[in-house]
Amino acid sequence: MAGEERAGGGRADEATEAAEGPAPVRRLDPATVDRIAAGEVVTRPARVVGELIDNALDAGASSVEVGVDGDGTDRIRVADDGWGMSRADARRAVERHATSKLAPDGDPVGVDSLGFRGEALAAIADAARLDLTTSDGDAVGTRVVVDGTAGEPSTGGNASADPTVSDVGRARGTTVVVEDLFATRPARRESLAGPAAEFARVSALVADYALAAPEVAFTLAHDGSTTLSTPGTGATDALFGVYDRETASRSTELAASVEVEAGGGADPETLSIEVAGALAYPSVTRASRDHVRVSVNGRPVRNDGLAAAVRAGYGRLLPDGREPVAAVDVAVPPARVDPNVHPAKREVGLRDAGGVADAVESAVADALTGADLRRKGDVDTGIESALDPVGDGEGERPGTFADAEPIGVFRDCYLLVEAGDELLVVDGHAAHERVNYGRLARAFEGEPVPTAALDPPATASLSADEAAAAEAHADALAALGFETEPFGGGTVRLRSVPAPFGRTADADAFRDALASLSGGESPRDAREALLADLACHPSLQRGEVGGLTGEEQRSLLDRLGECDRPYACPHGRPTVLSVDESTFAAGFGRER
Repeated sequence: MAGEERAGGGRADEATEAAEGPAPVRRLDPATVDRIAAGEVVTRPARVVGELIDNALDAGASSVEVGVDGDGTDRIRVADDGWGMSRADARRAVERHATSKLAPDGDPVGVDSLGFRGEALAAIADAARLDLTTSDGDAVGTRVVVDGTAGEPSTGGNASADPTVSDVGRARGTTVVVEDLFATRPARRESLAGPAAEFARVSALVADYALAAPEVAFTLAHDGSTTLSTPGTGATDALFGVYDRETASRSTELAASVEVEAGGGADPETLSIEVAGALAYPSVTRASRDHVRVSVNGRPVRNDGLAAAVRAGYGRLLPDGREPVAAVDVAVPPARVDPNVHPAKREVGLRDAGGVADAVESAVADALTGADLRRKGDVDTGIESALDPVGDGEGERPGTFADAEPIGVFRDCYLLVEAGDELLVVDGHAAHERVNYGRLARAFEGEPVPTAALDPPATASLSADEAAAAEAHADALAALGFETEPFGGGTVRLRSVPAPFGRTADADAFRDALASLSGGESPRDAREALLADLACHPSLQRGEVGGLTGEEQRSLLDRLGECDRPYACPHGRPTVLSVDESTFAAGFGRER
């Protein structure tokens, strides 16, 4: 971190940089400041953590320790073993628009460091008390303290006060402690979510960095307890540290170099794109897309095109409605990346974005080829012309199945039902899903969720951000029938689970519940998505429909008929198809 001390040079250039030493901290000229136009850096605690991690990685750190108390406004500590700073650089690093990562009149496009903007420490000090200790290896280190909380809240603090500079003992590297964040900005503090939700943001961000820089050891502690730890020994070990042993053991590492034609025109340029990371097998999936983590030149970013390319690389290997777990870093020439398109630097501008996405897709597909994967093929029924979904687009149709009579089962999956002049084909899983969804939905209208106690309790290994989300949404999970307790090391113990229609949910349903609650949708949409996922897990699967007795088949139809929208499952797929008698008559050349 060394507070803005690194001048250019991605991690590929670290050996050269280390030999030459970091560039000095310098003030940017006004024209460059105007070009950057970063806006305010400090918007919430996670943003502070991100800026300080950027600085740590730019300083060549091999180890980064992050500690957060409460929601992060009380105290944030980020320590690294990077290059550190001289006293002069440390003093200048807390000034506005002073940086070692960009020449005073430099072009921000093409900069190959993570935190080039230069106002990060100054902006943090403007909103908190900042205590920086650093050493570049000299016998005596430097401590710089800037108290932005001095003064009355109405005045916005006193960030213009001169920093206090003193001697300190420290090994090479830098530690930054941020306390009383937003103490003089009560409106900003009040706009934050609760402590658990704010820490969940921090946890997800640190996990992003740990997977983007797997050669760096990361630790994250919350209120003194370690919640995430990676050893810095590669992508698979980073996946283990962020997720669990099962995910890491069922994964493959990705390392590929792909040539991309760029520039267009009569004289196109050929670029070499490096794609690296870790891919969990398609048997390890999640309900949300949050677990496809993408970085560009070591910078975690949100990029829909690259994330879609990762998913496209999995192709038809993924089960329907499931998303992969993957961490992919794309290394492109810095001159073709603009990191200044978003104030938080979580989005970047990419030249040749289409070609880069194609390179990612092909690299992912090649890495998965030949791995021990579960493949899911398409099934062609060949009867589309004869079967039509029953009901309108919303799954509604007047009437029930009171006069319908089950007459058999096909392929141990489809219930065949005679209903007047129609033969109904009922998807047992989809129908059961609709019934379960209805029962769960009623639970939010006063009816308790049916639950089952687990004896012995089951355990679920959660990533650090999932564990933080579980704490943030504990009340909602309890309302849905998940009784949990911490079990140490990111593991939770499930004592009871929802059991709609007498069938118990499982650990995957619990993870999907977390994903739905953390998805940022409106409360109603998040609840409906959650209920749909919960309804899916305990529903009848292929191979189980044939085991139903005649009485159970009748019960399933009756329960389906009681639903508000019996002809569509909660995910929008039809539950019932129909074949009219006239279809058979025409096929056999008979008159009705």
